[in-house]
Amino acid sequence: MAPKDHKRPALSGTDLVHADDIIHRHGGDVAPAISVSTTFKAPSPEENAKKLTEWDVFDMMNPSRHLYSRYTQTVSTRAEKVLSHINGGYALTYASGLAACYAALVYYQPKRIAITEGYWGCHNTVEVYKKARGNVEVIGIDDDFQAGDLCWLETPLNPTGEARDIQYYAEKVHAVGGRLVVDSTFAPPPLQYPFKWGADTVMHSGTKYFGGHSDLLCGVLVVKTPEIWQQLMNDRTYMGSMMGSLESWLLLRSLRTLHLRVPKQSATATGLAQWLRKVAAVPKGQSFDDVPGGIIEKVWHSSLQGTDKRGFEPSKQLEGGWNATFALLMVDPEHATHLPHLVTYFIPATSLGGVESLMDHRITADPGADPRLIRISVGVEELEDLKDDLRKAFQELAKRQAKL
Repeated sequence: MAPKDHKRPALSGTDLVHADDIIHRHGGDVAPAISVSTTFKAPSPEENAKKLTEWDVFDMMNPSRHLYSRYTQTVSTRAEKVLSHINGGYALTYASGLAACYAALVYYQPKRIAITEGYWGCHNTVEVYKKARGNVEVIGIDDDFQAGDLCWLETPLNPTGEARDIQYYAEKVHAVGGRLVVDSTFAPPPLQYPFKWGADTVMHSGTKYFGGHSDLLCGVLVVKTPEIWQQLMNDRTYMGSMMGSLESWLLLRSLRTLHLRVPKQSATATGLAQWLRKVAAVPKGQSFDDVPGGIIEKVWHSSLQGTDKRGFEPSKQLEGGWNATFALLMVDPEHATHLPHLVTYFIPATSLGGVESLMDHRITADPGADPRLIRISVGVEELEDLKDDLRKAFQELAKRQAKL
């Protein structure tokens, strides 16, 4: 059972390893088995005198057995127990982050959606929802809200890693009777707890930090009541957007080390972003820490924001640490093209949240991105190794530029 007060839940190894003990029966496997069965043997009438096979009495949140993997299976239920506990709500998993995004839209059925910037995939999912719903208006999060509006707030923001004020937008949309969904993919527990600041639903692309090993697709919605969870479960059943058995197993495995991975990635990324900002401040012809200046124009990261005009200071909201994914803007688009292929420890690939650091020339994944934009996802490598890797790459770019 998830905490009822939605306050920040403790995130510890104990929680992550034992939050699903209610399902992990004594005498069972220590490491969960991968269940590949889509269907499960029904008990005899004598074994099941209460006839719990009826849909209206079968407890999908706490199944005593399983009917069909479209509804529940052991490993996905266990993963949802862990996710519920660490997020302070009731969690349901989906086949991908965008499947979770679409499920939230179907549940709220908004006629107006407020969304500004953020992951381009969510914007395209909104377009798909508009096709199905019809007569849906898209506005910005800083436009005036009306009754029934859904505010879709991504924070920290993809790709820059800048934080937005959850409490401000929660109060703004709630004042007219609307609802707030927070995409907290860039800041999983223990970094950020959106319910604390007024979110109605929290969404994660579990592909990223919950998965953490670049080997699964997953979406997560976390809600405040079991009644909402049950409605989402019903919707998921008939949209067919549940996770597969192998992906559920990989997710449960990965959640056990979330408390080790994310704080490490957060600390390293913060140090790297602050170092890169110093590099960006150096003009061409000078150098900082053996890095030539005039190569980086700007670095974005929540730790570099400061306090905005409304008094929002991101460290209050990101109470568990800064996000581990951020962006930098190169001076020369050619440098942005070549940089991901001049580094050793950063893999030139899209996505984020894995144990390996990734470097994404953003325009290759997002056609609307600035061709100078680089997104960096920091893994669990050591800070000095990543700095040295970038230092050598920047030196090589400077040499190439000098030859022109």
